[in-house]
Amino acid sequence: MSDELLADWMERAAVAVGVQAPSAEERAALLDLAKDVAHGVARPAAPLTLFLVGLAVGGGADPQRTREVLGRLATRAEGTIESG
Repeated sequence: MSDELLADWMERAAVAVGVQAPSAEERAALLDLAKDVAHGVARPAAPLTLFLVGLAVGGGADPQRTREVLGRLATRAEGTIESG
């Protein structure tokens, strides 16, 4: 997916649900978190973790801090959840 197509989708989706679309930097950070979770935990955990990010940030948590905490958690979990 091109960056332009992704940006367009995010803008249209954000308008549809009445929120502000993430910036290019925020999209990159979220995609990095999803990658870390998918590889460190399990693929299905990636979208569910991003859902948790949305809940946390919607509840007032700092977006960057939330991503950092969950990224560290995913890195420590690498190989432990799927196998055990």
